[in-house]
Amino acid sequence: MLEMMPQSSDTALAVEARGKLTDTDYQQVLIPRLREMIAKQGKARVMMVMSPEFRGWEPRGAWDDATFGLKHRKDFAKMALVGAPKWVRWSLDVGKHFMSGEVQSFPPEQAQEAWDWVNG
Repeated sequence: MLEMMPQSSDTALAVEARGKLTDTDYQQVLIPRLREMIAKQGKARVMMVMSPEFRGWEPRGAWDDATFGLKHRKDFAKMALVGAPKWVRWSLDVGKHFMSGEVQSFPPEQAQEAWDWVNG
């Protein structure tokens, strides 16, 4: 499940990931907000907080994540992952070479620092 966090604004999104992420999470929650942000300001700023209950992606959710990310790889100014498991951080290290924006991983106790960095 993806859920917008209360600190989200017109200029930066804060999203919490729990359980397995689905096609519905991307199509109804994240992608519309990202498209709107990219259209308005040219680049997206995103913090994704992965809760301890995060369990990865269902196949369609993984496909949505990959295809949107590749199509818009030049449309992100900053992306922070907070509390990501080791395997997600490894994927992030590979994927960030294909993105033009800054990408950084933060431990759970540095969520505020991650939010400040995304907004900076």
